[in-house]
Amino acid sequence: MKKWIILEKSASGHKKDILGILLENRNIFSEKEKKEFLHPELSDLTLESVNLKAKELENAAKRIKLAIERKESVTVYTDYDADGVCGGAIVWETLYKLGVKTMPYVPHRVNEGYGLSRKGIDKIIEQFGTKLIVTVDHGVTAVKEVAYAKEKGIDTIILDHHILPKKLPDSVALIHTTSLASGGLAYFFSNFLSKHLYFRKNDLSKSGQMDKSKLDLAAIATVADLVPLLGANRVIVKYGIDEIKNTRRVGLRSLIKQSGLENGDVSTYEIGHILAPRINAMGRLMHAMDALRLLCTKDIDRAESLARKLSSTNRERQILTEKASLLAMDIVRNERIYKSEKGNNLIFVSHSQFQEGIIGLVAGKLTETYYRPSIVVSEGKEYSKASARSVIGLNIVEVIREAGDLLEDAGGHAMAAGFTVATKNINTLKKRLNSVVEEKLSGIKLERTLKIDAILTLDEITEDFYEKINTLSPFGVGNPEPVFAVKNAEIVGLSLVGREQKHIKMFMRQNDGGIIHQAVGFGMGEFFNKLYPHKLVDIAFSINIDSWNGSKRLQLKLKDVIITSKSEID
Repeated sequence: MKKWIILEKSASGHKKDILGILLENRNIFSEKEKKEFLHPELSDLTLESVNLKAKELENAAKRIKLAIERKESVTVYTDYDADGVCGGAIVWETLYKLGVKTMPYVPHRVNEGYGLSRKGIDKIIEQFGTKLIVTVDHGVTAVKEVAYAKEKGIDTIILDHHILPKKLPDSVALIHTTSLASGGLAYFFSNFLSKHLYFRKNDLSKSGQMDKSKLDLAAIATVADLVPLLGANRVIVKYGIDEIKNTRRVGLRSLIKQSGLENGDVSTYEIGHILAPRINAMGRLMHAMDALRLLCTKDIDRAESLARKLSSTNRERQILTEKASLLAMDIVRNERIYKSEKGNNLIFVSHSQFQEGIIGLVAGKLTETYYRPSIVVSEGKEYSKASARSVIGLNIVEVIREAGDLLEDAGGHAMAAGFTVATKNINTLKKRLNSVVEEKLSGIKLERTLKIDAILTLDEITEDFYEKINTLSPFGVGNPEPVFAVKNAEIVGLSLVGREQKHIKMFMRQNDGGIIHQAVGFGMGEFFNKLYPHKLVDIAFSINIDSWNGSKRLQLKLKDVIITSKSEID
């Protein structure tokens, strides 16, 4: 059970309009803020709105123009996750359309590692005769690698959104902002290049200046990378979902079909939980170049073949992740890491059986299960790779950088990061990071919470109500799907559902003759033996549409259940 935080209690009785409550819960108060949030426009996408420096973009455009004139080989060197692959596809397509002699390059996660490497640079020199590298989703920490490329006669343009280190690489242009995912950054870059190199007026602030093409990939990248869906990111995802629903990309259409979806079914949930994991799976277990090929291909047969490959690889990834997560939890239990005593706020597990491509998912599972910052290390003979996930209130990349003298490299965001460490230093690193976490979390109680937007009655939940709250979509990080609570709801029917009977389905009402709603709790089967017909419970839930056999009905998606003889949310 989580600690419920009720943000607003006045919805029941209609003291306020529910839309106003939801907006205020998201710190949106003024009429101007409400208008921009509810009715985002492409004209809202300006360089200033995302803290991009026009001078750096101009430097990049000049160098690319020179590459066109000299007929130089340009390599788009991208990352292997969904954000990097989508961003890389955007940049490669843009350069190709502008007449640049260009090739995409995605490093192999295990053989080359994250970002620029000497091995990768040597490869693109041998394969493409590269004279200019454009990085996507990495590069800000690649001081030595950019210098090595320069020694080889190669210039570098960096597109990256990761936190800037103290020392920056000597690049031709550093196109950087933490306001966007790399896919969004690539979208801005694409628009700027198209206008600049076609000698159109370089003004992105006027209505209609931003091109909608490539918003489909930018939206997938933005959702996949878990950046806040506010401001420019909200615009990108809102219009990007429309582009996905009408996409002409045969690869994306094939991926949607292979995933069991229809184009019109795609929202942020389908992107984050169904499409992006398939793109990510290639970089985790095989080679992400096939994911990039899928997004860019114009051949229908090739698209269908690649979409099948992505889906089968994702199924393999799911099996491996489940096995690795069970092993990690066994280690946690055996070492008795998860305690309330001092010295146990950080979960740190290390094993040679952890596959490098899935350690981030395992760390995420540990954090989700124990609500503690987690680090999972894939042990190698000489060097080991690690991935970290955090909880609200602890910047994990800052924690990791405090042990920088023990690391080969490190990078990431406040909630997710990664690093490489010499295997011989793992135990020393574990002790150091434990001390750092304890100091930063001193006096802070780590407690799982659930924010409730408003308390309702079941009879208030109608199709009109659902349509009204859905005007706040797209939902995601920074703009969570609205969560409501109902107290003293009566169970009129319940059952276990799903292939492994892990989910619970209930039918609920609050008074005789009242509306009966279907409620589903995914992964909440453990509640089944504690519940029975006519039992009164408090429930927290979001609202969605359940489609089955051509019919649609409102459904409550349970977030938590409080089983008590008396309501605890009066």
